[in-house]
Amino acid sequence: MMLTQDDEIARLLTETRTIALVGASDRSYRPSYGVMRTLQAHGYRVIPVNPQLAGSTINGEMVVAELSDIAGPIDLVDIFRNSAAAGEAVDAAISVGAKGVWLQLGVINPEAAARAEAAGLDVVMDRCPAIDIPRLAIPRIA
Repeated sequence: MMLTQDDEIARLLTETRTIALVGASDRSYRPSYGVMRTLQAHGYRVIPVNPQLAGSTINGEMVVAELSDIAGPIDLVDIFRNSAAAGEAVDAAISVGAKGVWLQLGVINPEAAARAEAAGLDVVMDRCPAIDIPRLAIPRIA
């Protein structure tokens, strides 16, 4: 389901515990690095996904090459890829059984979003959880 209303997005963020961050960067000036730190500070487990950095660590978490390398359930896949490349990440999220996908600010791919919706995933597009968490006053994950 495409989530656009504040109460829907708040529900997703409140129910989420594990986030796979596709397009994670080890460079502190990159938005994905800052968002990962913000999500971790809020209590989420964030697993960085980047094939070029697989085997290294970012913010204390081991980087995996792809979503299928993650053991255990994934609640949300946060996608830091350009709009065209986001479709591949969405398809991978569907195939690993993620509960939702979040396409970051500026990442807009209606076709991929429709595939995720058809597969039963929650979908957020062109937003940032690091902005929405404080705006919606989401409580820290215990």
